[in-house]
Amino acid sequence: MITKEILDQLLSDMESDLIERTISVRENKLGPAVCALSNDFPNHKKHGYILLGVDDDGKLAGMTWTDDELQAIGNVKTNGNVLPQPSIVVSPVFKFEDGEVVVIQVTPSSYPPVRYDGRCWIRIGPRRYRATIEEEKILIERRASYAKTYDLVPSLGANIGDLAIEYFKLNYLPIAIDRDTLAENGRPIEQQLSSLRFFDIKEQCPTNAGILFFGLNPEFYIPGAYIQYVKFKGEEMNSDVEFEKKFSGALITELNSMDDFIKNNIIKERPVKKDSFQEKTIRNYPYWALRELLMNAIMHRNYESNSPIYIYEFSNRIEILNPGGLYGDVNAQNFPNASDYRNVVIAEAMKILGFVNRFNYGVKRAIDELIRNENGAPDFDLSIGTKFKVSISINQNW
Repeated sequence: MITKEILDQLLSDMESDLIERTISVRENKLGPAVCALSNDFPNHKKHGYILLGVDDDGKLAGMTWTDDELQAIGNVKTNGNVLPQPSIVVSPVFKFEDGEVVVIQVTPSSYPPVRYDGRCWIRIGPRRYRATIEEEKILIERRASYAKTYDLVPSLGANIGDLAIEYFKLNYLPIAIDRDTLAENGRPIEQQLSSLRFFDIKEQCPTNAGILFFGLNPEFYIPGAYIQYVKFKGEEMNSDVEFEKKFSGALITELNSMDDFIKNNIIKERPVKKDSFQEKTIRNYPYWALRELLMNAIMHRNYESNSPIYIYEFSNRIEILNPGGLYGDVNAQNFPNASDYRNVVIAEAMKILGFVNRFNYGVKRAIDELIRNENGAPDFDLSIGTKFKVSISINQNW
């Protein structure tokens, strides 16, 4: 918790490179500042602080803060422009005679390099600037000594030849890294992959995230890396199977395939007559909500399990079942209002590719969409422990 006493110390410390002072809440100001402190290039392993409402000379700027400005500050964490998602705490407004101050506390990331809008920022002494290629290498090497999530672990036995490099170069790299950095980029492909956490330089092999997103045959190394869709004629699994389809292969292509499948094969519309003899078009399921819940399953599943993600479509509902229960700071009491990420690289890549809009937002919006479409709220079964199950009822007017 950031207290008044801590703030007094921060205001009086003009030497620390862990403190940035600013009077702007523009995202193109706060984003790079959060990014630089998250990268912790000097390796202090301490919190960094952004003092909002304070001039560079340490004097209060006489500012007051509106609710809209405070919301904009919080959005730096959730809007997905700083990746991997930063860990920040925003203080309450501190009131002084000379103005109001808000403090953003930034925790050093365990998964550097952190980027804002595709650019890597660092801070040394009083200066914040874009990292050079050599400075990025230092951050990448440092990451190897930190605790790893499964998608960051090297896929031992695999090599660069197991990846579809053209998909990475043409479909991912140009939207993950800003144009200026790409123009300066003379690095070999292994280092380019490594800078985005898809390759482990030390082990000279792809990470599990690299195999999942760009692998020529992901199932060879990660047996459960596929999605199984089954459509039943009735309301139970003992009814006849009407259709089934397996989605396997690299996520860079399969995410689009699943998106198209939902849109063209699951979502259905038909007109119904209203009391005034006018017709109203109804949908069995809202496309965006169903897509979001499936993408959520792909992003949060436990890829160490040999079990795939299952999508079961019954005559009266759809069930999505994926390996891995709630993770980290998320529990039955705070879901879906809290977020944590079992697969930080996968979450980042899905955001970059546009399959995730904002962090810690999609499930709540999906619930609202389902209620508006008259499906009712989805049923989240959080009791299974090793799996996560959501059931979505068909539109009650269907």
